[in-house]
Amino acid sequence: MASVTFVGILSELVPSGVLPQMATGLGIEESQVGFLVGVYALASAVCAIPLISLTLAVNRKTLLLVLLIGFAISNIVVGLASSYSVIVAMRIVGGICAGIMWPMIAAYGTALVPEDMQGKAITIIMAGNTFGISLGLPFMTFIGTELGWRTEFVSLGVIVAVIALLSAKYLPSVKGEKLTGSNSPFAVLKIPAVLIVLLLTFLSVMAHYGTYTYITLLVQSLDFFGGISVALLIFGIGSVISVLLSARIIDTYLRGLIVSMLTCGAVAMLLFVFFGGANGVSHLAFFLWGLAFGPLVTMYQTAVSKQVAHAKAVATSVQSSVFNLSIMMATWIGGLILVHLPQVGVSGIVYLSIICFVPAMIIAFLARRTLAS
Repeated sequence: MASVTFVGILSELVPSGVLPQMATGLGIEESQVGFLVGVYALASAVCAIPLISLTLAVNRKTLLLVLLIGFAISNIVVGLASSYSVIVAMRIVGGICAGIMWPMIAAYGTALVPEDMQGKAITIIMAGNTFGISLGLPFMTFIGTELGWRTEFVSLGVIVAVIALLSAKYLPSVKGEKLTGSNSPFAVLKIPAVLIVLLLTFLSVMAHYGTYTYITLLVQSLDFFGGISVALLIFGIGSVISVLLSARIIDTYLRGLIVSMLTCGAVAMLLFVFFGGANGVSHLAFFLWGLAFGPLVTMYQTAVSKQVAHAKAVATSVQSSVFNLSIMMATWIGGLILVHLPQVGVSGIVYLSIICFVPAMIIAFLARRTLAS
């Protein structure tokens, strides 16, 4: 299951690491390449709730295999297509698959463990997300810059196909559940604690992904020593450390973990603003940012899962929908800043991150009952 989330996050973010190469190869603006991340997230956000509800009764293993096939096809076609419209269409297909996969696989995993280990189970499954960013994305970016962005997408599609074969052989079969009035998305949205988690999700994802989508441009503006590969590596090391830490404490210190990670993210952005590309300081900023980013998915999926006794797939689909809608919003606003405020550039996106991190920290600190472990 962790390998599934590994390729899931790669499918979403690979355009970020080869943004200039894709723009040149397709003859489009860099903001249009950023849109490929945004439209993927939009498709995930729009489709997550209705399609999770529609597929709730489907066997979890069968559904996952269908989704993996969708991921494989979408990435391979993007790598082979010359039409921007076809690439956008395939990104939408991948986004739809992601919209179902992220909440479904968390519920799939928690069905296999006792209640007091559900946070740890989600952490292990979502560790694929962190390792995808920390190890997979730098490696795929290397392939994209050295062998071409098309090779990168086709290679990812082949890897997904291999994981589909392994999933068919090794994953257990788990029955779906019937959709009722008590486990519908509308019932979940009536729970105040769920709404608080959704607000935290929105602010945190806006804070991270606005800047992360344009991380290549940030590295260039900082004149960062080591370039994008080193920045992603340092970011990834921080992410891995925080995931390993969160696996140990998430079931007992959820609120403290969330507040700490939000603080690290805010400090990182402030270092970018006040110290720019100063050697050592900017490297520390990327490490702290990675530290904050590592358990992002895990923290809020665990938090929303703890608010419901049943319908965890539906609850996490609502959270996942907000998560992906936030990515789309962050990408879109970041693009607007680049197009309409060229004198500010990527620094404006960093300021946007700070504006989102600070209220999220305050809300998480005050939400003692909601985030109680």
